[in-house]
Formats: sequence, C-alpha cells, structure tokens
Amino acid sequence: MPLLYSKVSSFSGLLEKTQRIDKFIDPVFPKVVYSQKEMMLMPVKETAIDTHSDAINEKVIYQNPLLFLKIWEIADQQTSILEKHPWHYHKEVEFLAVMEGHLGIQSKRDYVVLGPGDVMVLGASQPHRSHKPLTEALHYVVFQIDLVKHFDQSTMPYLYCFSELTLPLDELNYIFEVNEPAKREAYAFIMEIFKESQTRSRGYEIAISSTIKRLLLLLLRSDSRNVLNYTEETELNRLRPVLDYINSHLNDKLCVEDACHLLNLSYHYFIKYFKKTMGVSFVDYVNYKRIKRSELLLLTTELSIMDVSFEVGISNMAQFYKLFKRHNQCSPREFKQRMRSESKVTMEAMQPITDSPT
Repeated sequence: MPLLYSKVSSFSGLLEKTQRIDKFIDPVFPKVVYSQKEMMLMPVKETAIDTHSDAINEKVIYQNPLLFLKIWEIADQQTSILEKHPWHYHKEVEFLAVMEGHLGIQSKRDYVVLGPGDVMVLGASQPHRSHKPLTEALHYVVFQIDLVKHFDQSTMPYLYCFSELTLPLDELNYIFEVNEPAKREAYAFIMEIFKESQTRSRGYEIAISSTIKRLLLLLLRSDSRNVLNYTEETELNRLRPVLDYINSHLNDKLCVEDACHLLNLSYHYFIKYFKKTMGVSFVDYVNYKRIKRSELLLLTTELSIMDVSFEVGISNMAQFYKLFKRHNQCSPREFKQRMRSESKVTMEAMQPITDSPT
C-alpha cells in the first residue's frame, strides 16, 4: 500500500491526509516538515504552480523502436534539495516501480507517495508530475510503453480492455493497494523487463514481449472491479464474420457498409458496436491490419514499397507512408533497413565461437 495516498478535490489540490508516515516535507514549501498529525489536519492547498494546464507534451524516444518502449532507472542520492518536475504527458502508458526511498506522484485527481516495492500505472496522455518529497536517497524505474503495439492477432480481442475509451488506466492502481501479491508480481515483471533491456541477451525481445503480456494478463485477472470493462466472448463472436472478412480482403477496398451488411446492422449502430467491442474504430482496425501485413511483406519478400502498398489495399502512396509512420515512427524503407540490420547483428551474435587454429 502506498505510504501516502489522497484524493484531491481539484486539479491544484495536493494533500488531504497521510497514512503510515511520520514526517512529510511539503513539496510547495520544502523547508516545512509536517508530522502525521499535522498533515491529517491540513486543508487542501491551492497554489499557482499546481496546475496541469501548461503540461508539456513529451515525445518518448524508444530504446528499441521495434518494442515501442523506453525503460530506465533514476537514482538520486541523499540531498537537502527537493527535486520537482513540471506537468507533462505522453501517449505512452507509464509504469513506476520504486526500489528505494519515496517518490511523490501528482495526477489530475490524486497525490500519491510511493515507497519501496510500490508500483503505479499512469494512463496514456494523462497529465502528471513527480517530485522527491524526502531528503533521502531515491531509486526507481520508469517504464513507458505504447501498449497498442503489443497486441497481435491472438490478443487483439483484449485490446478494447486497455484502450482507455471510458476510464484511464490510472483507475487500476486500486489493485496495488488491495492486492499485495498482484503488486509484488507487477513489480517483478517491471524489474524483469528492465533487466532484459539492460543485458540484451540473445532473444531479449522475446523475453520482454512475453513479460509485457504477462503484466497485462495480471492486470486483467486482478481487476475485481472490472475497470477494464471485460466482457465474455459473446460480443466478439458476433463480430467474427466481419473480422474474417477483413483478414481475407485486406488487398481490396473495405467499406463500413459491407461490414454492416454482413451483420445486418445499421451503419450508426455498427460503428458504435465495433468500437465498443474492439476498442478501436472500424477504420483504425483495418489500417492496423494493413500496416501489420505490410510489415510482414517488407521483411519476407523483395516487393517494392509501392507493390507492398498495393498488396495491402492502399493505392495512395502518400497515405501509405503516413499510416506506416504513424504506427512505426519511421518510413517503410527505414523499417526494412533497420530490421535487416537488427537481423544481421543477431545472426552474427548467434554464430558459435570456435577456437582459433593452433
């Protein structure tokens, strides 16, 4: 359970109460140290610096562009100067895992101080900021990831659970407050991903991808309040004819009207039903499938980029480049060169080491 957790009544409020903490240094007035009793009697503070209206849109640079993630550790030694960071947000979901010390996190609604072993998740594009509330050493891991990119054909039916259509993933933090085993397991997964990203041993991409899926599965199965809005496969089965039709006609022109006809549904009902069930719109889903197919063709054939574009049903090259860059942060040509370069390095690393002749 976090050492300090409080709901605030406005975007600029900081603290209302504390739990299990003897002293706390005010992040606004760092020279003031409050006891637990004083903090529990303290009213919500209003201050000019506590606003997320000017939050920075942070662009995350992936360490491995094929994994769509960035994970690193931050270690601050004991100091009398308290560190504060500005409001910021990014399209990636963020996980935090504290190894040592205490980390203060403020979001639009909550203010939380995390202690050793604590874990927190921040939803995509959710304004937040962090600071070091105490003058002790602080050591934690930050894990930012574009979750959508980690859903493949087998896991796509669960994309809607993590698409944040109705609630941000921040709402899942209750799991780490009430379910200690789940918190420990999530912490271990984050540390495992961090270790694999640092050592980069053979097959580390497979190890990271599989651990990410295990982390998602943990959240899904631990969500006793159904924040993720999980439903049984009945809804998905109803869409199965449309999904099969899309897979078999990716190189053709695909229209919403054709999909509506397959299920005998009206246009407006279908587009709402599809997005509710799949977590993405019909058009976005089709584009996602086309780009995934194009990636496979770029890696396994000698087709030109133009031919690949036609093979996946996109006749407008400018549109193809735009969609591809949106999904991969690079052009099709850059993607092909990068993947072949990565493959060459991996194959060289896998060559057996032989003794030199004597």
